[in-house]
Amino acid sequence: MTESRVARIGFIGAGWWATSNHMPALRDREDVQFTAVCRIGADELQRVKSEFGFEVATENFEELLDIPDLDGVIVASPHGFHYEHAIAALKRGLHVMCEKPLTTDADQARELVAEAKRQGVQLLMPHGWHYSPFVQEAKERMDRGEIGSIEFVQCHMASPLRTLLSGGDFEYHMADMFMPPESSTWADPKVAGGGYGYSQMAHSAGLLYWLTGLSPKKVFSVMSAPASKVELYDALSVEFDGGVIGSFSGAGTVPADRGFQLDIRIFGSEGVLSLDFERARLQVLRDDGNHYESDLNASAGEYDCSGPPNNFVDLILGKTTSNLAPGEVGMKAIEMLDAAYRSSKSGRFEDV
Repeated sequence: MTESRVARIGFIGAGWWATSNHMPALRDREDVQFTAVCRIGADELQRVKSEFGFEVATENFEELLDIPDLDGVIVASPHGFHYEHAIAALKRGLHVMCEKPLTTDADQARELVAEAKRQGVQLLMPHGWHYSPFVQEAKERMDRGEIGSIEFVQCHMASPLRTLLSGGDFEYHMADMFMPPESSTWADPKVAGGGYGYSQMAHSAGLLYWLTGLSPKKVFSVMSAPASKVELYDALSVEFDGGVIGSFSGAGTVPADRGFQLDIRIFGSEGVLSLDFERARLQVLRDDGNHYESDLNASAGEYDCSGPPNNFVDLILGKTTSNLAPGEVGMKAIEMLDAAYRSSKSGRFEDV
């Protein structure tokens, strides 16, 4: 009998989100081996090793990457380290799932995508909404051209993050091994690179770019940071290749007892497609009157991020060839946000 293939996985970064989501999502798979883990803090590192059964635990990511027969790496380090960790893994020919934002620099994001192509390996973003059935239905309808040629897009996202982005304690109810991230990870511009844009709009922008295939060309933005060192509010006007235009907005101040807002509207030459996650709606309105509205339960729009790590392993093992959140969408989001942060300082349109 042929022995079943097992994916040997390493983690660079093992804080709150990695230990609350990515590791639990994979721990019960018989075809996954937790080979190595890297994080800062000897006591915390040993705790993760013991809890999840890693073979190797190290505070040196280069040591992790030098382990023989490693198949893939999940990068879940703070924003500013994503490029350093992901490019080192890709250059060794390893598959990479990299947390959002892919990087905080457009050139670096493009380099990661190019290196993955050179190496012939997968680069995947953990954008959980891409795996929701009604979002995949929306993607299929867009790919069929149900609204014709895209002419205009709107994309709005809001989250209950005022406290975290302002440097306070963040409460998020999960089965946590560690406390949610230290405020400096998100609230210090030297560490996070930016505020709501990088921390959350990377999600919504990545989804919009995945649904549409658009590429950003020029961006004008205004941002505000009331009582915060990083911005809480973002307003972007974007011109895409081909003359399509659109707007993106973000707000980090939804009340703490409420969930995400995410609303996407794509206007085309033959109709408009709308996605609303707060109220769980997929709607297509066509100029010919052949309208469509999905019948969804109230929980359909809730965020679940178990899909990406499982997709990552299935790609490594050849169980699928479909990468539902490829690095290219993360790259486009960063190209747009990089230009947006530059525009907010210059007061003019900035080229991607």
